[in-house]
Amino acid sequence: MTADALAAIGPRLRALRLERDLTLAELSESTQISVSTLSRLEGGGRKANLELLLPIATAYGIPLDDLVRTPVRDPRIRQVEQCNGQRTYIPLTQQPGNLQAYKIIIEPEECPPTQRTHEGYEWFYVLAGHVRLLLGDQDITLTAGEAVEFDTRTPHWFGAAGSEPVEILSLFGRQGERVRLRT
Repeated sequence: MTADALAAIGPRLRALRLERDLTLAELSESTQISVSTLSRLEGGGRKANLELLLPIATAYGIPLDDLVRTPVRDPRIRQVEQCNGQRTYIPLTQQPGNLQAYKIIIEPEECPPTQRTHEGYEWFYVLAGHVRLLLGDQDITLTAGEAVEFDTRTPHWFGAAGSEPVEILSLFGRQGERVRLRT
């Protein structure tokens, strides 16, 4: 393994953890690796070894090769679906960074919506179906062709407005980046 490949492991580990919306403490619990070791590994202060990488690869459910391989030159995006309850996330970006794009398929839910907040800024475009967006005190129904953007520190929830699944294109920035569209 070259020095470049070793140097790339820390940022790749951090990007994987952030993509899965995990904290260091949550990853530590599932890998039995201390939070400080994980932090130093992600920051480059600790060299990667099999003893550390195997439990991390297992926790993420990916082959060890994906953690240590040098970046692929092929520009096509590997669309690995991630399911979370009634939602299927299909990544449309592959570079770690602040702005991430996803196609999200949302199945109708029977449980009542629960608004949440977190750091970031979200924009989404409705591809198909009817989406219900609860944003603070607002209750908005969006249809195919409509778009919204909002600060995710505002309490929010979105999901299928009826009995049919919906599809949206979502851009999310952890640090509050706003989408800039030119017309």
